[in-house]
Amino acid sequence: MNTVEKYREYVNTSMVKAIEPVVIERAKGAVIYSEDGKEYIDCFAGIAVVNAGHCNDEVIRAVKEQVERLIHACTYVYYIKPVADLAEKLAKITPGKLKKTFFANSGAEANEAAMRASKQFTGRYEFIALQYSFHGRTVGTLSITGNMGRKRGGGPYLSGTAFSPAPYCYRCSFGLSYPSCDLRCAKFLEDVIRFHTSGSVAAFFAEPVMGEGGIIVPPPEYFKEVKTILDKYGILFIADEVQSGFGRTGKMFAIEHYGVEPDGMTMAKGIADGFPLGAFIAREELANAFKPGDHLSTFGGNPVSCAAAMANINFMLRENLPYQAEKKGMWFLEKLCELKEEFKLIGDIRGKGLMIGIELVKDENKTPASQEAERLRGLCRERGLLVGVGGVNANVIRIQPPLVISERELEDAFSILKESFSML
Repeated sequence: MNTVEKYREYVNTSMVKAIEPVVIERAKGAVIYSEDGKEYIDCFAGIAVVNAGHCNDEVIRAVKEQVERLIHACTYVYYIKPVADLAEKLAKITPGKLKKTFFANSGAEANEAAMRASKQFTGRYEFIALQYSFHGRTVGTLSITGNMGRKRGGGPYLSGTAFSPAPYCYRCSFGLSYPSCDLRCAKFLEDVIRFHTSGSVAAFFAEPVMGEGGIIVPPPEYFKEVKTILDKYGILFIADEVQSGFGRTGKMFAIEHYGVEPDGMTMAKGIADGFPLGAFIAREELANAFKPGDHLSTFGGNPVSCAAAMANINFMLRENLPYQAEKKGMWFLEKLCELKEEFKLIGDIRGKGLMIGIELVKDENKTPASQEAERLRGLCRERGLLVGVGGVNANVIRIQPPLVISERELEDAFSILKESFSML
């Protein structure tokens, strides 16, 4: 049997619509090499994971050194240097008073930890999240996910979650336009608190830039308005930076674009350049709400993953990858705007840094063009470009390459994208 046949026979992939027909042999930087010798420009980065590039030399070196010393001893039973070093580093690079980190294995686990700590700290039991949001695939994190497509067939979910309208300007829930809308979506949060909850809200969860929802970028003033309302009611703000963090949007963390300080932040994906690691960092008093027996993770903060994360972050800071993402993203967005003028299928183009969404629509009524999006992905792949498709209507092309992608590779990616649009 070859790899494809073994997948079909033994790997459970029934939960995904389709797997890209590419058998990957190796990858380096922003390029993937298939088993049959074909090269692909990777503009999806393993779902926004390998921000510092595939097989980054410095990350590999740190991992090899750590593997020879210690692979596992449980972070929460013994003191382990790479874990302490990484926690200190995260306290220095995250905004505001965020200080103490709980390590897990994934973004979902990080969000579960944030949910639990918020309840322990406030003594309250409800949450508010956003429509279109995605926070993980556990029962707890799906309970605060505002997307029926991700939740279908998995209920009943946890009670006590209310959803506020997303800051999705292209498809405004109120039929308004920014900026004349006066930030109605943000101000409506107070109505949600007063009329959709019992008044026992522990925390508000939000992605500063919404990934799975379709690369939804809030207006600049959105989170300041939200934070004012949250403070009025004593509600914690947890920023889910699982997808938007670690340089992806042009800042180390996307919430830095908005001038507010969260009480807690969750991270994963780009934290360790491909090694499994999740983290929940919080203000000291919130972190200390956990008491013995309240929470734990056997593999959380694995020394090898922490060593990879330290090397990854040091590389990002030295090479100024957030700035690179901002500069390259601005260029790519400008080029995409040229396509919008040429192809009526493109309804909206949005993004920050190298987290970019192209929403495809069939007509002036904004009917989602999901089949066309899937077809476009296939056309791009045939020509050597890998992109993602997402959004709650499966009609958003997702451009999220490794931040080390070269200008030449971006130019080639744009050319392939343009050619593929012309063939639809």
